[in-house]
Amino acid sequence: MNDTPEVVQHFYRTLLMARSGSERLHMGCAMFDTARAFARASLRVLSHSDDALRARLFMRTYEGDFDPHTAARIVEWLSTSQRAMQIGKAGVLARGVQAH
Repeated sequence: MNDTPEVVQHFYRTLLMARSGSERLHMGCAMFDTARAFARASLRVLSHSDDALRARLFMRTYEGDFDPHTAARIVEWLSTSQRAMQIGKAGVLARGVQAH
């Protein structure tokens, strides 16, 4: 649905494009952060753990960006202690590389 008159859309776009690229990027990032905070707040009620919240937030944000099989694998990784073990291994490997 688009109930905004064409002239208003054009004026708004003109105002946005008058800003620098870094200002537009900052605005986009701020809008994403706000949307994510709203999503997190609504999902917190449904999630009984941080892992469940993380998985639900991923699906709310990126569900359409992955095929169902890949999305399910990512959700499983976010929802389990496997994530912590893999992150721990990566940290050990990183420290080992830095030592040499």
